[in-house]
Parts: sequence; C-alpha cells; structure tokens
Amino acid sequence: MTQPLIRPARPEDEAELALLDRLTWSTLHSVQPEPSPPYPAFFGERHPPENHLAAELDGRLVGYIRVCQPIPLAVNAHVRQIQGIAVAEEARGLGVGRALVRGAVELARGQGARRLTLRVLGHNTPARGLYEAEGFKVEGVLPEEFRIAGEYVDDVLMGRIL
Repeated sequence: MTQPLIRPARPEDEAELALLDRLTWSTLHSVQPEPSPPYPAFFGERHPPENHLAAELDGRLVGYIRVCQPIPLAVNAHVRQIQGIAVAEEARGLGVGRALVRGAVELARGQGARRLTLRVLGHNTPARGLYEAEGFKVEGVLPEEFRIAGEYVDDVLMGRIL
C-alpha cells in the first residue's frame, strides 16, 4: 500500500483544498451550514497556508489538516489546536487521517508547542477513535452544545502533551 505523503500546504493548493473541503462536508463533523456559492477563500489571514499540512497519495491531494494557535496571546503561545481535518472519501481507511494527525503533532512540536488540542463532535466516533489512538485524551465535554439535523450533540474537548 502506498503511504501518504504529508507536506506543508502551498498557496497553489488553495483551489483543490477548497474543493476537498466542500466535498467532505458532513454533519458528522461540521457545525457550519453546508457550503454554497459564493464559496469563501480556503486560505486567509487567520488560516494562511503555513497553518496547513496537505496529504498526497500518488501525486493527488487527498487531505489536509489545519493547526493554529487557538488564542493569539503570548500566554497561550505554547498551545496549538487542530482546527480542521479532511480526507477524501476514496482515501479513507488508507492511513491518511492518522498520517495527518501525526504530521500535526510534529508541526506543533517544531513550532515550540507543548500542547496540542482539538474539538470534536460527540457523535463522530471514527474521529474520536483516531484521536484517542494518537494519544489525545478527553479533557472536557460541553453537553448538547450544538443542535445538528434536529439532534443535540456534545462538543468534546481533547488534548495531549507534546
């Protein structure tokens, strides 16, 4: 099996990553409404290319992960947060998500972070299992924080020490 190549995202990846983001939208992991035109830019001031890693399989972009400082204050400079991850449907089950999470850990470490955190919807069992397998622990739960497709869904806060 071909291993995914995890690399820094580049400005020229924007259109392809934006399309991937729209194609992978789901109530399983998003609290935002389903995307519709006009579509916003994928990269921006808050989320420049350098905050992203891209995953390639056989030369094709099949995933990304966004890693940011969650609170732009000096007292929080040691923390990074995963603020988005997507894997193309055809690449699921091939280790792309795991490789992206591991890449995020290395990216955060390389930026001097001591902690990596994330938020995941309570009903997203596959993502929660991946994060737990990669060393993340549940650090808090906001019960019924969101109402998605008529159901109340918990917001689960997870983190790990780097």
